Amino acid sequence: MPRQLRVWYPGAIYHIVARGNRRAAIFIDKQDYLEYLRILEDVRSMYPFLLHSYCLMTNHIHLQLETTLYHIQYIMKELHSRYAVYLNIRLKIEGHVFQGRYGARLIETSDYFLEVSRYIHRNPFEAKMVRKLEDYKWSSYSSYVTPHINPHVYKDKTLSYFNEPFHQEYRKFIERKNTNTEEQPCILK
Repeated sequence: MPRQLRVWYPGAIYHIVARGNRRAAIFIDKQDYLEYLRILEDVRSMYPFLLHSYCLMTNHIHLQLETTLYHIQYIMKELHSRYAVYLNIRLKIEGHVFQGRYGARLIETSDYFLEVSRYIHRNPFEAKMVRKLEDYKWSSYSSYVTPHINPHVYKDKTLSYFNEPFHQEYRKFIERKNTNTEEQPCILK
């Protein structure tokens, strides 16, 4: 049975989730995280998109990604197939790096857009990997709440939902636990 086509239109925003095959690590050390981000930028030069937030966890990834001219399938296929080739060569293994098809939940409301941003940025804290969210190096969160510049992330849309001082208001929003139960972000099972 063929896979159902994903809804796409220029400007579609998604919460992308992908996990390592059999829940295995997809990032072993700093070199792997940096390579994923390098490939992401290379893919962005081929298929332009906006990345609103991201979090690269040990065995899965979260991207809040807005398409412009190209279908999400082209972006994700290029990104993950290139990363899989890289990791297989580096580890001298063969086979799938990612477990099945990536999840892509369409974000169609402002409330859900913000909930996804919160969920993505709280991921390392909820997994008890850090005590302070800005301490997690492989997330876009620190660039939202400090003067730190992150070339991978487009922050304007997200911060436009907050009053000045934007960075402090965003921090308060993220550090407050999620109370919206109507629309939940993609959660890995």
